[in-house]
Amino acid sequence: MSYSVLIVEDDPMVSMINEQYVLKNSDFIIAGTCRNGKEAIEFLETQTADLILLDVFMPVMNGTDTLKKIRELNISSEVIMITAANDINTIEETMHLGVLDYLIKPFAYERFNIALQKFINKMQLMEGNEVLSQNSLDSLIANNSQLSVIEVSNSLSLPKGIQKTTLEHIKQYFQQNKTWQTVDVISEALGISVVTARNYLNYLVKEKIILEDINYNTGGRPSMIYKKK
Repeated sequence: MSYSVLIVEDDPMVSMINEQYVLKNSDFIIAGTCRNGKEAIEFLETQTADLILLDVFMPVMNGTDTLKKIRELNISSEVIMITAANDINTIEETMHLGVLDYLIKPFAYERFNIALQKFINKMQLMEGNEVLSQNSLDSLIANNSQLSVIEVSNSLSLPKGIQKTTLEHIKQYFQQNKTWQTVDVISEALGISVVTARNYLNYLVKEKIILEDINYNTGGRPSMIYKKK
């Protein structure tokens, strides 16, 4: 079964990245994309989406007002807020309106996928259960906090900005690709930004896990290249 996702984001580039992130998970399909809350409400009046990725700061109708309207219309879609806003008032207001998760830009694909997994876990617990047992209800309530604890504990021994799962993905990439690699190739292969890739590569070089060198044979500007040690 595939879950449908509506992306509500006014920045076309961010919207495209969010779409790419969603489609990396085979459990999801894209129901549609909207540039503001007004378009999203119009979409939801005639079509459905299991999950909505909703930005806060948008023209015409912002994400908070859109979420209020979604709840007013009794639209049952789950909502993940995606925004650059990190002020406590915005977070509290949207959480009280029943947000499944809250992602603050910029975020790594790993954290994005954790949010999707929260949604999947909730849906799997709810589907096919007319009556929830106490254990199922406890699991449903604990789902969000449990995944957050896992994410935090995995990162305790790592520097700020370095997450264990992403680090393991990059290590695995070098296990499978023995030749010299550029930052652009690595970032595209792993679905992360060039800036994020460079941050992890610098860490791996410092830890003497991979080697770095300069490629002067590019026909233009020299570029850094990396290979497993």
